[in-house]
Formats: sequence, C-alpha cells, structure tokens
Amino acid sequence: MLELLDITKVYKGQKRAVDGLTLRLTPGLIGLLGPNGAGKSSLLRIAATVTRPTSGTVRFDGADAVSRPDALRRALGYLPQDFGVYPHLSAVEFLTYLAAVKGLPARASRARIDELLELVNLTSAGRRPLGGYSGGMLRRVGIAQALLGDPRVIIVDEPTAGLDPEERVRFRNLLSSLAATRVVLLSTHIVSDVESVASRIAVLQGGRLRLDGPPEDVVHSVAGHVWEVTVPPNAVGDLQQRLLTTRAVRSSSGVRLRILSTARPLADAVPVTPDLEDAYVGAVRR
Repeated sequence: MLELLDITKVYKGQKRAVDGLTLRLTPGLIGLLGPNGAGKSSLLRIAATVTRPTSGTVRFDGADAVSRPDALRRALGYLPQDFGVYPHLSAVEFLTYLAAVKGLPARASRARIDELLELVNLTSAGRRPLGGYSGGMLRRVGIAQALLGDPRVIIVDEPTAGLDPEERVRFRNLLSSLAATRVVLLSTHIVSDVESVASRIAVLQGGRLRLDGPPEDVVHSVAGHVWEVTVPPNAVGDLQQRLLTTRAVRSSSGVRLRILSTARPLADAVPVTPDLEDAYVGAVRR
C-alpha cells in the first residue's frame, strides 16, 4: 500500500499546489484526473519521493517514505512529465545506464531492455542516438525506463503526451495488465486515457480531491443532471456563458450541446446517460 496522508505542498510566494489531500493506493490502476495547474504533478513528485511535502506523510507498506525513502525508491518506476535524456546515447545505452544506476544485474538488464524495447515498439531504433528521436519516440523510451526493475509501484505523469492513437491504446492496455498486481498511478487531463482501464478515478482541482472512487461511482455523481439539446449555431456562445456545458457537437441540424444541470436547463432539453467526462467537467468547473 502507498498512502499519501494529509499532504500539503506550498511553494515560494505561498502558492498552495496541494491542499490537505489524502489518498490510499492499493494494487490497481488509479487515474488521477485534473486540468493543468490542478496540482497533479506536485502530488506525483511527492509520491515518487522527488520532493518533500510541506506537511503530511507518505507511507509505503506502513513505513515513513519521507524520512526513509529508499524502500519506496527501490520498488518504484517513475515517468515525470518532463523526461530528459542524453542525446548522444542510443536507447539501449541509455537504458543500460539507468539499469546500472538502479543496481540491476548486467545480464538480467540486457534481457529486460530487449523485452521493453519490443514492448514499446522501439526494437528497430534501439541503436540510434536519442537526439534523432521524435517526441513520441522519446516518450516511449521514458515508458521503458519506468518499467526497468519490474517495479511494484508505477507513477506516470501525462504518459501519452506525443503518442499517436495506436500507441496510446497499446500503452493503456500495458498499464492495465501491469495493474493486476501493482499500484499504477496515472496522471492525465485526458479522460479517454483512463476511462476504459482505470479501477479507480480521483479528480483533483485546486490542489484538493473533488471526486474519488470506482469509475461507475464517479459517473453516478452526475446521474440525472446531464441533458442534451440542439440549438442554432448563433445561440451557442450565450448558452455556454449561462450554462455548464461539457461538449458541443456540430451537425446539419445545428449544434448539439451537452449540459450539466440539476433541473431541465431548456424547455426542449432531454435527459441522457452520463459518462466519465460529464462527471470530470462537473467536478472541476462547479
């Protein structure tokens, strides 16, 4: 178990990035959703022992990971949002270097690196210098390094940035399979990254936890509050100013608005079944 207990992080200038947040994480894929600036990266850096909380406690299997972080670090695979590489090294050389830093045996690490490069579809590019990689390819190298050492806890911050749709699906399926026996904490502001694979959803806004629970419970939080209505294009701007809309889709008959409201927002609005994006938008924009 990885526990984040009453975590607060205040930066210089009194910016409160995380505000008294508690999360108890057990094996499974936890999707940490929130807009940019919600405090997700700050929370993940604390969970990964990269930075210390201003107050609060991090516990790993019952032990204090703030004062004694080594046990968590040995069990951890971490992909930060800003992942740097040595551009003159190849992917194989870079991963070999990181395996040595982690203290992995050389023979075992060679086999593991080959396995990971195949997993992230970089086998053919593994001997090329990283300086010639695209952004998406570098992100895949970052995913591979996070999985070195077969970690028990995997923390990934915006992992699908720069990946094409096929790679995103492959990566989501990979994390879903790993989460059967591991804690996987995935931070994103893209609902589709987690809606089909997460066993638990936590929504963060303003450094505070707004929703937390299984996806079906999170979706149920807006049950009976989601409506759809088709309006002329010239009416959209005014309605979006007055009503909480989660999406707008143009069609030949006008613009179909999806609206969150406790009561029927317009005379011709009809109730519809909510989804995770409705619950997420409702949590961060209320």
